[in-house]
Formats: sequence, structure tokens, C-alpha cells
Amino acid sequence: MKISRIETFILKVPLGGDRFFSSQAAFPERNSFLVKLTTDDGLTGWGEGGQYGPAEPVKACVEHVLGPTLLAMPDASPGLVWDTLYTQTRDFGQKGAYIEAISAIDIALWDLAGKALGVPVSTLMGGRFRDSVQAYGTGGYYRETTFDPARDLSALQSEMERYAATGFAMLKIKIGLLPVRQDAARIARVRQALGDDFHLLTDANHAYNSSTAVLMGRHLEDAGVEMFEEPVPPEDREGYARVRTALSVPIAGGEAEYTRYGFRDFIAGGCVDIVQPDICVCGGISEAMKIQALASAHNLRVVPHVWGSGIALAAGLQVCSALPLTPFGYVPVPLQNEPVIEFDRTRNPLRDDLLTTPFTLHDGRVAVPDRPGLGVDVDPEVLNRYRVA
Repeated sequence: MKISRIETFILKVPLGGDRFFSSQAAFPERNSFLVKLTTDDGLTGWGEGGQYGPAEPVKACVEHVLGPTLLAMPDASPGLVWDTLYTQTRDFGQKGAYIEAISAIDIALWDLAGKALGVPVSTLMGGRFRDSVQAYGTGGYYRETTFDPARDLSALQSEMERYAATGFAMLKIKIGLLPVRQDAARIARVRQALGDDFHLLTDANHAYNSSTAVLMGRHLEDAGVEMFEEPVPPEDREGYARVRTALSVPIAGGEAEYTRYGFRDFIAGGCVDIVQPDICVCGGISEAMKIQALASAHNLRVVPHVWGSGIALAAGLQVCSALPLTPFGYVPVPLQNEPVIEFDRTRNPLRDDLLTTPFTLHDGRVAVPDRPGLGVDVDPEVLNRYRVA
């Protein structure tokens, strides 16, 4: 398989009045960076890279550094390409934009490999354990940077009840922007509204130091929260370990970590109960498989982080379908030993409109595409509508 053409796409969708906030930033738009690879046989494959920062540096890495090497390679098999590109750039690109660019290329190569062989990516990964994946809805973002209990608590309750009514049995709520007591009131309101048996998760986007995270975590324990994502900054591995030791709520993280090397140290530091590589960030599907092997050796669960377009979600579903139960149990229990998929609920046409067949929720689960490669097709009209020249 030889690559004859590389195309790159920066997509942006202004959100206007639907702007929202996490603990770290305002989100006035949704954006994605996509790569389209074409082989000399005319097959095309899609990949996505980067999630959090501007797409322009990732695009530059593909076009000016990695792309020429890829075009010159007579064999574009994913594993061969990954190691070639990484070793070429490791002196200056062990994290950040270069790994995000390699992620996009790698996902597209797996898409191509599946199409060339006529099988889904999950088959190439060793086979799928499930044809659909339990989804958790991500919502509960902040609409304002100040807290008005009368306004915000009722709006949050309505939002979470609306998601639950669509079939979600598991929802993730953002925390960390406000003082601990105010965020604790938000979590308590949702718990009261949805009942004790509903599965609640939280995400602080590394808003806290370890002592504040433990203080927040006590409230999460009281509310029966089942995941506390990114309690402290990704560099603070000792803080992660302190929070994990102090709390009973499972600690998750890894969306801001890169490659098997970063996750090796993250896991060895006793940082998390749930490992969260973002496939579009960590190095792609090739590296996600290696990260899963590391996590499995430590009996840790893997729940991939998903934030981008429909391409990112398709890659996440293929990976989740091929993850074994960790640890094995005769009956799979979502999140407890079976992987779940993040299904963000904020407005994002790049997720909901970009693919010719959008992903939908059925009985709380999302079906894994069973066609070759990632199993999805990009709508060229939507691609051009949101493409930035």
C-alpha cells in the first residue's frame, strides 16, 4: 500500500449563542483537523488529529515534515509508518502537535488497511468483543462564569433530565470552574433529580491542586459519583497519586498524555484507576493498542477520551469494540469492567452532520460500524461548508 496523495482539512463551526465553558476555557466554536490519504490504487482513508489547541500547527507538521516522508515510503502499513515518523521527529516532537499529526495519519492508514482487506479496523486489532458500546453523555458545561443558584441549578437539572430521557443511563458533568461548594451544589442537584441508581461521572479538566481535589472528591463520594476525571494538571503525577489514595471514587485521566512512553510513566506513578487515551492525540490506533496493553498488565480499565468529529468517534468505537473486559467477568458491567464511549452532547455539526450516516443512541448504546475500515463516509458538502481555506 503506497500513499500517492495527502489532503488536510481544518474545519470550524462558530457556536454563537451556544458558547460554553469548561474549567479551563471558553468554547466559542467547534473545530477539527482531518487528513485524507489516497493510495496509488485509488483507495481513500480518513484520520483526525489534535483536539484542544489550534489546528494550524498540526496541519503544518503533516504538510511540511511528516507528509513528504510518508509519500516517499513504498509501504504505508500503519506500524511501519508510525515508527518511521516518530523516530524522525522524536528529538523535537515527543508530545504535542507532532504526535497529534502522527495520530491523524495513523488513523487514516488503519482506515485504508481495513478497506484494502475488506474488514473493519476492529478485525485488524484482533476482533471485536461487542458490536455496540455503552455510551455516556458529556454535558453540564457552564453557560456563564458566575453562579446564580436560581438560574443555573434549574437549567442544569433540565439539561441532564433531557439527556436521560433520550436513553442515557450514564452522564458526565463538568466541574472545576466554580468554588467547590457551588460545584458540589450542582452535583447534588443532578443526583437528586435523576435518583440514586443513575450513573454520574465528573470531569474537572485539571482545575485543582491535590488538596482541593480531595475536598471536591469528598462531595463526589457523598453523591455516589463513579468517575473523577482529570482532578489535577497532567504534569502533577504525585498529586494524582495523592488524590487517588485519599478517595474511593475512581480517578481517571490521560487525555493530555502522549504515546506509550507517557502512559508508561503515568501508570507506573499510580495516578489513575481509569486510563483515558484520546486516539486522535496519543498517537492514533497503533499507539492506543500499546497503551491498552500497558493498562491491562496493571489491571486498569481503558475508557478512550473522545472529543472531535465523527471521524474521532468512529475511531473510538472501533477501539472500544476490540477492548477485552478488564478484569474479566462472566457478566460485562459497563464502566466497571467493560469499556464505555464518550458521546458529547454539546452542539457539534462536525460530529453530527459530517458523516453520511450519523451516530445515534439506541438503548443507551452506540453501534460500532461493521463496514471496512472505520466504516464511515464523509459528506463532501458538509466538509466544504465548514472548511477553513
